[in-house]
Amino acid sequence: MPDYTVLVTGASSGIGRATAEAFRDEEWTVYATARDPDDLADLAERGCETVELDVTDPEECKAAIETVVEGTGRIDALVNNAGFAQFGAVEDVPPRRLHRQFDVNVYGPHRLCRWALPHMREAERGTVVNVSSFLGRVTIPGTGPYAASKAALESMSDALRAEVDAYDVDVVLIEPGPVSTQFSERASEEVDFDRTGAYDYIYDTIEDRGALADLGAIPPAEVADTILHAATCSDPQPRYPVGEVAKAGLLARHVPDRWRDRAFGLIRRVLE
Repeated sequence: MPDYTVLVTGASSGIGRATAEAFRDEEWTVYATARDPDDLADLAERGCETVELDVTDPEECKAAIETVVEGTGRIDALVNNAGFAQFGAVEDVPPRRLHRQFDVNVYGPHRLCRWALPHMREAERGTVVNVSSFLGRVTIPGTGPYAASKAALESMSDALRAEVDAYDVDVVLIEPGPVSTQFSERASEEVDFDRTGAYDYIYDTIEDRGALADLGAIPPAEVADTILHAATCSDPQPRYPVGEVAKAGLLARHVPDRWRDRAFGLIRRVLE
């Protein structure tokens, strides 16, 4: 059996860590990455290779892929999981915050794909798994910057999937709903900027979102199992919604835009 190799970004916690563990349990050679390699010490003890990687650094992205290929001679799967959520009203979010949101969630996966795909095309095998969100297809007030970055990732993945199909390379989107991690906590910390005062109900909702998210949250391992399936399946689906909240939320795409807007207006009046 070939020694399959995967690189996982954002493996210091949550979905990324669970994904690295899932692949390692299947005896893959796992390159787990994070900005601080010290956060990966226990994964190293489990047999993972660990690499320092900030996905906003082009040179580190290049070096990470080269480390995998030089170490194993192949890269069978790339899991673009590293990301964060910039919540807030669109008018309030400073441009520098929006740029960083795209730098991590969109440009990071793009950088890594550009270095990984030549090896996959040459081998005529490989899977790129991009961890998105159901918010990449259904946007709610207060999630504009994050949802926009995930929508961009979705569109880029759709184009890429068709482009690399001739080389037997798969591109898959994973679309979780709320996950039991510190993701929502960190997202709440990202709203420490000057505000107009016109959208206080949004920030009240963001502060309460941690408790609300727990209602439908799924464990990171459930997302990791879906990622593992997508990377090992001979004919993966283009998209995998994960969790009941994601599956139910995506049904809102079939509701006319005007109806959704009216629903959001009603919710706003109740919250104000």
